[in-house]
Amino acid sequence: MRLFLLTALTMTAFAANSVLTRLALTGTALGPGDFAAIRLASGAVMLMALVALRPRAAPLPLRARLPGAAMLALYVLGFSFAYVTLDAGVGALLLFGGVQITMFAGALVLRESIPPIRWIGAGIAFAGLAWVLWPAGRSAPDPLGAALMLAAALGWGLYSLIGRKARAPLDATAWSFALALPAGLVAAWAAPGSLDWAGVGLAVASGALTSGLGYALWYAVLPGLGATIAAIAQLTVPILAMAGGMVFLGEPVTLRFVLAATLVLGGVALSLVGLRGGVASAARR
Repeated sequence: MRLFLLTALTMTAFAANSVLTRLALTGTALGPGDFAAIRLASGAVMLMALVALRPRAAPLPLRARLPGAAMLALYVLGFSFAYVTLDAGVGALLLFGGVQITMFAGALVLRESIPPIRWIGAGIAFAGLAWVLWPAGRSAPDPLGAALMLAAALGWGLYSLIGRKARAPLDATAWSFALALPAGLVAAWAAPGSLDWAGVGLAVASGALTSGLGYALWYAVLPGLGATIAAIAQLTVPILAMAGGMVFLGEPVTLRFVLAATLVLGGVALSLVGLRGGVASAARR
């Protein structure tokens, strides 16, 4: 139960992060490069402060930290710039569909056991996600924006898989943010926007709270999750993000949303059938 609640809290933080990003990029003059840089900087400050309050972990060589930092930078930059041209629904579909594919592929490479019931649950959840998010009746998404969001999905999926091996999750997450910051600063220099206080505040909240603390918690729960379960759990984030959009951005509640959300959450529940013992064991570790 503890592992389930922590995972649910993490998914809620990820969804809130999407809402904050959309608010900043559509409701303020902040540019995507500025948003990414501030998000990374505030996340690094928050996480380094938390690391300083805990017993110091054995230091890792810089070379061992770079893969996670590179994947985090790819995700943050791809995510920010993709939403310049993509609407929220298409972007979420591409991101979390791509993450699922990446992490399922990782599970296969790592030879993780994937029972048939989990494949069925993932398929049902993804079908519901596609139903609620696919832009029916509208033109295809912008090719560059779609490519950027798929790159972000690849980065987040690999970042999550790398995070499963972290012996000191908080320390690893903090260094990933710090080492990814130069990429964010380059992006801010290359594509500057206007630094209004509302946009900066949203970016700081995204970095310090829903990204920094959220990712630290994600690294903490990942060892108790298989790659496929982690991928399926993340399929709930777009549904939660759309619900947040309805509350904070005035998006209407539709029957299509309710039915598709039922499919997504039902598919996730189906994929967890028979995993109680394994999850409990992982939580005790």
